[in-house]
Amino acid sequence: MTNIYNTILKAKINNQKLLAILLDPDKIDLSTITVLIEKINQSPATHIFIGGSHVQNNILDELIIRLKQYPPLGGQGGLPIVLFPGNPSQISANADAILFLSLISGRNPDYLIGHQVKAAPILKKMKLEVISTGYILIESGSETAVARVSNTKPLDRNNNDYVMHTAQAGEMLGHKLIYLEAGSGAKQAVPVEMIKKVSNNIEIPLIVGGGIIDLQGIQKAYDAGADLVVIGTAFENDAEFFNKYK
Repeated sequence: MTNIYNTILKAKINNQKLLAILLDPDKIDLSTITVLIEKINQSPATHIFIGGSHVQNNILDELIIRLKQYPPLGGQGGLPIVLFPGNPSQISANADAILFLSLISGRNPDYLIGHQVKAAPILKKMKLEVISTGYILIESGSETAVARVSNTKPLDRNNNDYVMHTAQAGEMLGHKLIYLEAGSGAKQAVPVEMIKKVSNNIEIPLIVGGGIIDLQGIQKAYDAGADLVVIGTAFENDAEFFNKYK
């Protein structure tokens, strides 16, 4: 697998917009995995993210292996499978890369550095590409699983400057990506003006996810400066979502 971060960076330079489908293992039925794979194959996705705030089942490894068994997802040239973990238990050597998240919008030390310390010796033994990511949770109209599990408060969706400064601090700390997150199933997506403010004031690629429910939402995020948009709940709930995209 090609260096995944470099491909994201190159896409940003070339103004090529990327799309990741987020799969939550707790919401996957392996008995219907071929249907899921067909849906992904019909989509314009460039990446697959896997993870969730809880992940209580034990199918992570099997899910990734099964995804890689069927072309064009598997083999050379297949979609990169990137871990999007809620904690160190959500690590699999079968993936291609991991977003090494630090929840820089919160002040809970476990999610700023604690879980990362626990994960470091595990990752050192694996060949996963580790991509340092500044993770910023944005208020979205209701309490999301991320806020509840991390015991942190999202940043004010009306305070663009503070969010931008947080993103800049993450960049200065050495993060390779900034991820603006409204949360899974959020009532409101990250505001367009906020995306624009952050995008215009950082140099590293910007990921935006949460609360995007239609194709217009994807396009608005792209137009505002998102380099990679993440779709999760909308994809889970609508089998024809990406057919509409075509």
